[in-house]
Formats: sequence, C-alpha cells, structure tokens
Amino acid sequence: MKTLYVIRHAKSSWDDGGLSDFERPLNDRGKRDALKMAKRLIEKHVHPDLMLSSSAKRAYATAKRIAKVLGFKKDNIKTDERLYHADEETILSVIHEIKSTCSTAFIFGHNPGLTDFVNTLRNDELDIENIPTCGIVAFSIPVDTWKDVTWGSGKILFYDYPKK
Repeated sequence: MKTLYVIRHAKSSWDDGGLSDFERPLNDRGKRDALKMAKRLIEKHVHPDLMLSSSAKRAYATAKRIAKVLGFKKDNIKTDERLYHADEETILSVIHEIKSTCSTAFIFGHNPGLTDFVNTLRNDELDIENIPTCGIVAFSIPVDTWKDVTWGSGKILFYDYPKK
C-alpha cells in the first residue's frame, strides 16, 4: 500500500510584474496557509518519506514551509522541473519513478494538471472541480511499487484546503 499527498502550491505574489511566472514567491496569505495546512497534517499524524516539488519558487517554498512543521529536512526535498505546469500524464510518469521503498510521498505542483491528475487517479465518483491554492488531496493506493500506480487506482483519504 502506498500513500500519496497531492499538494497545490500556496498563494503566490503578483506584486513584482518583472518576475517570470516560475520565479513568483509566496505572498503573505500563502505563507500563512502553508503553515495552517502543515498543522492539519500534523493533526492527522502524517509523516512523509519523500517530498517531491516542482522547481518553481512558489511550489518549492510551499514544500519547505510544510516540511519545517513536519520535521522533514528541507535539504531532503527533491525538485523536478517536469512538475512545473505538468499535465496528468507527466505527473504519473514522475510518480512511477519513485523508489518502491518509499511508502508515503508528497507531490507539490500546479493547476490545472494537479486537478486533472487527482480526478483521473481517484476510484470514486467525487469530482474535484479545482484544487485551491495549498489544497491537499490524500490517496491510498493498493500497490507494492509506485510504477504500478494506474488511473482509477487511488482511494481518496481526504481532501482539505485552507478555507475549508
């Protein structure tokens, strides 16, 4: 059994129009929301084996803030450029590469790919219209290795977001 947490980056800042989309940082609300959601994960006794993030500044910053609260070393957060605005097929291919010794993985990324991914991975009738910033969808997936994850194989454990 594998457990996957799909996390959209927290709210980013548009204050500096000279920055590229890739370089946008978190705004104050995003920083607060990342801490809020990390505390909710603590309440659920969540302990990741792996944190894998888009290399975009706002996604990596979200991962670092959550990691700090969970006691996960920020130096152990892996980044993958393929997760920057990835579609659901790309996200699945990244997940297929996770080592089988990892039981619990976090993926930090962007919409619309994350929402498409969770709706294709789930094995129920729930349809998530849009994962809000810093939203988390947790899945239980009945596989021994990550390469065996297939569409429709994930059971949603919970869906949470800052304004919920």
